[in-house]
Amino acid sequence: MNKTVNINIGGLFFHIDEDAYQKLSRYFDAIKRSLSNAGGKDEIMKDIEMRVAELLTDKQKSDKHVINLKDVDDVVAVMGQPEDYRIDDDSTETTNTAYTSTGRKKLYRDKDRGLIGGVCTGLGHYFGIDSIWIKIGFILLVWAGGSGILAYLILWAITPKAITTTEKLEMTGEPVTISNIEKKVREEYDSVSNKFKNANYDEMGNQVKNGAERVANGLGNVIVKIFGAFAKVLGALILIFSALTLAGLFIGLFTLGSTSFIDAPWQRYIDAVNYTDIPLWLFGILSFFAIGIPLFFFMLLGLKLLVTNLKSIGSVAKYSLLAIWIFAVGALIVIGIQQSTESAFEGKTVEKHTISIQPNDTLNIKFVGNDYFSKNVHHREDFVFTQDSLKNEVIYSNNIKFYIKETDKKQAYIQVEKLAEGKSFKEANERAEKIKYSFKVSGNQLLLDNYLLTEMASKYRDQTVELYLYLPVGTVFKVDDKVEDYDYSDDEYFNLHYSSDDYIYKVEADQIKCLNCPADENEHNDVDIQGEINNNNVNIKVNDSSETVTIKLNGKVVNETKSEKSNKKGKLEINNDGVIIKTE
Repeated sequence: MNKTVNINIGGLFFHIDEDAYQKLSRYFDAIKRSLSNAGGKDEIMKDIEMRVAELLTDKQKSDKHVINLKDVDDVVAVMGQPEDYRIDDDSTETTNTAYTSTGRKKLYRDKDRGLIGGVCTGLGHYFGIDSIWIKIGFILLVWAGGSGILAYLILWAITPKAITTTEKLEMTGEPVTISNIEKKVREEYDSVSNKFKNANYDEMGNQVKNGAERVANGLGNVIVKIFGAFAKVLGALILIFSALTLAGLFIGLFTLGSTSFIDAPWQRYIDAVNYTDIPLWLFGILSFFAIGIPLFFFMLLGLKLLVTNLKSIGSVAKYSLLAIWIFAVGALIVIGIQQSTESAFEGKTVEKHTISIQPNDTLNIKFVGNDYFSKNVHHREDFVFTQDSLKNEVIYSNNIKFYIKETDKKQAYIQVEKLAEGKSFKEANERAEKIKYSFKVSGNQLLLDNYLLTEMASKYRDQTVELYLYLPVGTVFKVDDKVEDYDYSDDEYFNLHYSSDDYIYKVEADQIKCLNCPADENEHNDVDIQGEINNNNVNIKVNDSSETVTIKLNGKVVNETKSEKSNKKGKLEINNDGVIIKTE
C-alpha cells in the first residue's frame, strides 16, 4: 500500500498517495519548464495550481478521500500536456489547433473592460452580446422609473468580480486549460506593458475611470455591507428556528417511540382515531423525516449565511436525504389516503317509536344522564374509554343531536337515527347497528338518555345518535334546562329560549310558539303576544286578535271589545275603591 502525502495546492490541502504525488510533481515541473521564457510565468503557475486544486476538489468523495493516480490522470486529461502547446517568447499564437468555446459560462463582473463596476460587460460576456446593448437597457430602465439604478446596484452587490485568470476564462466560456491560462496571462502582461508605454495617451482616461471607480466602489461597499449584515441576521434566525424545531421533532419522536410500546393512558385515544392500524412509532419516524429533512437543509442555509466558507455535506449525503424525504412524503400520502377511505362512507339505522300522550297533556321533555358514567348531565364528551357496570370495556359518548319537527299525523312519535362511518356502507351500517341508545316515556314525560355506548372493537368512527321528535299541530310541551346542550333544531321553526325552563311551547303549522316568554325575546317572532296577568283576585286577559279586554274581579267578569268597523274606543278603569268604571 502506497504512503500518503499531505500537500497544499492553490491554498487547499489534499491527501495524495506517493505515486500520484510524484506524477503531479513531474507535471508541474514540465509546465514550469515550458514557461521558462514566458512573461508572467508566476501568475500563470498560480492560476494553473488553482485550477488543478478545483478539479481535485471535485474528485473528493469525502474529507478522508486520498487522491490517486486515476484522479491525477483525469486532471491532466482536462488541463492538457505542456508539450502540446509550448509558446515561444516572440509568438502570441499557440501551436494547437483552433477550438470552439465549449466551457460553461459563469457570471462575473469584468472590471478590466467595464467603466464603473463591470456589471454590464460581465452580462455581455454571459449572454454573448455586446455590452453596449446591456448599458442601453439599464439607461432605458432609469428613464422608465429609476429601477435600472436599483437593479444595477443589486447585481453589483451579488455578482463576484473576475479576479483570477481561471475566473476570467469562465466568464467568457473558454475551457480552463494550461494553454488558455498561459495565453490569457500573456495577453494581460502585454496589455500592461503597452499601457506603460502609452501612459501619456491614456492618463486622462484612466484618471476619469479611476475616479468613477472609487465613487462606485465606495457605494458598492456600503451596499455589500448592508446586505451582508442582513444575511447574517437572517441566517441566525433561520438557524435558531430550524434547530429548535428539529429538537422538538426529535423529542416528540422519542416520546412516541417509547410510549407506543407501553400501555400509556392516552394510547387508546390515539389508536381510536388511527384508522389505518399503522404503528404510531412508524408514523412518527415518517413525519420526522418528512418535516425534519427540509428543516435540516434550512439549518445548513442559515449556517452558510453565517459562515461563508462552510464546506458542503457532499452530493452523496444530499441525494440520500432527498431519497429518504421522497419516500417519507410518499408513505404519508398513502397513509392519508387510507385514513380518509376508512371514513369515506356513512351508515345509518332508523327506528320509529310512537309516543302516547293525552291530547290535553303538556309533554315534558328531559335529558337524563347515567351517574355511573358521568355525574354532570351538562358535560359533553366526544368519546371516552370506560367500563360499564358489568366491567365490559365500552366507548362512552355524548354525541347526541335533538331536533323537534311538526307532523300531520295525529300521534306524536320519535325517530332514532344511529350513524357511524366506515370504509364501506356494509361496515358503516354494521358499526351503526352496534350503537346502544335508550329512552323511555313515563306518563307525560319523555326521558332521553344524553349518551350512547358502543363496544371497543368498533373503535371511534364518529358514532352519533340523532333524535327527531315529530309533534302534531296543537301539542303543548315543556323542555328542561338540559335540552339546550343537545338541541340542533332550526331556530326559524323552533327557537329554544334559554333564559328559563318554565316556558311553555305550542306546535303550530309553520312555527313553534312560546306561550309565556317575555316580549323582549321575540327576535324570531315566535312569542305568542296573548298575555295573562294575575294579581291576587284580579285576572286580566288581553287578546290582540279580537282586541278584547277581559277583567275578572272577585268572580265578576267584565268584557270590552273594540269592533273593527267602529272607531269607538272603550276604556275600563278601576278606582281606588275597587269599583270598575267604564269610560269612553
